Amino acid sequence: MKDRFVQLWALLQGDRHADRAVPPTGFTARLTVFTAGAMAFLAVFALALSVATGRLADRWAAELAQTSTLRISAPVGEVDAQVTAALRVLETTPGVGSARSLTEEEERALLEPWFGPDLPVDSLRLPQLIEIVETGDGYDASGLRARLQAEVPGAVLDDHTRWRAPLIDAATRLRTLGWIALLLIGGAVAAMITLAAQSALSANAQVIRVMRLVGARDAYIARAFVRRFTLRAGAGALIGTALGLLAVALMPDGDTGGFLTGLGFSGTGWLLPLLIPPLAAAVAFFATRAAALRTLRSQA
Repeated sequence: MKDRFVQLWALLQGDRHADRAVPPTGFTARLTVFTAGAMAFLAVFALALSVATGRLADRWAAELAQTSTLRISAPVGEVDAQVTAALRVLETTPGVGSARSLTEEEERALLEPWFGPDLPVDSLRLPQLIEIVETGDGYDASGLRARLQAEVPGAVLDDHTRWRAPLIDAATRLRTLGWIALLLIGGAVAAMITLAAQSALSANAQVIRVMRLVGARDAYIARAFVRRFTLRAGAGALIGTALGLLAVALMPDGDTGGFLTGLGFSGTGWLLPLLIPPLAAAVAFFATRAAALRTLRSQA
């Protein structure tokens, strides 16, 4: 463990003689910082997407799992009687916490997103809806349907099973795509930094040749490249992460409704993007080390 700390300190401290083999500015420096910053910015949004979809799936599962809808379609003169009978059945059903008949205004509000605010509800024969809220244990849907079929012929029970599963599955797949995007971003960072390191090594082939003549080993020369590119990638990722967090913070609040308005972090979730800069630096470390040692061996 002590040797690892010594190596880390040596990497951070650097060596001014070995550092001369790595250009402090120029195309490779700008490319490394820009690539790390841009990818970190995108990684913040990919992480926010994964977290938001996970939160959305949990909310959908909780809300749809605890509610059901009873739809009553009957002739005008029989609606009230069937609603009363249905409520009586629900009140005596184990697992049903509460049940209430929706008002005309509430049904209009449910249809408004689909048909607009000017829907002539009065001239339409809409079924009467009853909202059912379950207890923690839930109720026996098959048994309730059998009772309703016998006592309320016009009632149709919808326990939201066919809606809940596809929604949760879609949210889970979207969350998986977010994590895949993070892996692709990490791979892109490694590829771009590898190309930048190889370009820097090729541009400084003459300096490297002179260092070898005076006894410098490949590991000593590679350490300078690893240090420079690791610090550049870490700094660029830090800037990109800060800008990404600022952009996410400026997104509309989730309470305004809709999925994209809920894209973001909550609570301790805001600490997750802070892992991006050290991870980017780690990717740069291993990518540059592999590229430097491979290129130096080919130049030997």
